[in-house]
Order: sequence, then C-alpha cells, then structure tokens
Amino acid sequence: MAYGDSVPPGGWNQPIAQPPVPFAGRYASWWSRVGAALIDGLIVSLPAILIGFLIVGGVVAAFAGSEGAGIVALIVGVLVYLVLLLLIGALYAPLLMKRDGKANGQTWGKQALGIRVVHVDGRPMTFGSAALREIAVKGLLGSVAASFTFGIAALLDALWPLWDDQSRSLHDMVVNTRVVRT
Repeated sequence: MAYGDSVPPGGWNQPIAQPPVPFAGRYASWWSRVGAALIDGLIVSLPAILIGFLIVGGVVAAFAGSEGAGIVALIVGVLVYLVLLLLIGALYAPLLMKRDGKANGQTWGKQALGIRVVHVDGRPMTFGSAALREIAVKGLLGSVAASFTFGIAALLDALWPLWDDQSRSLHDMVVNTRVVRT
C-alpha cells in the first residue's frame, strides 16, 4: 500500500467529532452570584469575629494591669481573626459543595438564592473540584494575582460575568465550571 491510497477497512479513519451539547438550563445572574457571596461571607466571618472577640477579652483580662493591654489584645485579635477566617473560609465551600443530592454544588448562600456550581459539561461538583475552584484558584491564585495587580485582577474576576455570554467569572473559566439557576 502506497502513500495516498484509499484507507483500508478496520477503522483507520479519524473519529468524527461530536458537536457540544448545548446548555439547556439558565445561567445565574450576576446579582444572584453577588448576593450568594455576601451571604457566604457573613456565614464565614461571624464565627471568626465571635471567637476573635472571646480571645481578645481573654487577652485583655490576662494583661489587665499592663499599659499595653489594649494594643496586645488588638494584635492578637486581628491575628486570630485572620487565621480563623482562612481556616473557615478554606473549608466552607468545598465541604458544602461536595454533598450529594439537592445541595450539590451549593453553599448556603447559593442555596438561599437558588443557584449552584456545575462543571461545564453538567457534571456535579465533587470535593476535589470544589476545593480546586474555591481554595486553589479563587483563594490562592486569585489572591496572588490581585496582589500583583493592586486588586485589579480580583475586580475583573468579580465583574467578568457582567459581559460574559455564559455569565462566567475568570475563575470559572480556569476550572471549567459555570453557575446556573436551580
């Protein structure tokens, strides 16, 4: 058989590419995404604030006779708040989004506003994909990019769904997800 002859039988032809299945649902609006983020932010922040106040009260009581009790309490309180915020925030979304059933792909804020996160092909979120999206991309990569661009990267990521035809943020594009109405 010489180069250019007909293709022999037995499947030497290239497979025919299937067209992508169009999305049948509705994309979440920018306002519903913002509302869910605000609710989730309150849920994550309140425990950190309460625990931080308790620890600050303990530090003030421990250094009550000292001149710098207020400053020490403030520094300890801010550090405790930041550590708690990081820990609670890092685990909040992946733990909630991984659940099977009706709440899959939803944090409490997303549940309240009737939206969920799914993969572009419609597959539900798993703990691994939620952790990748929330911790690695939104948290770490987003923070690094925002620090190098003086916050412009975070602003672009937050506003991107306003002009994207699928209402996707930049972090959605990186991890191949979309936020849809439930």
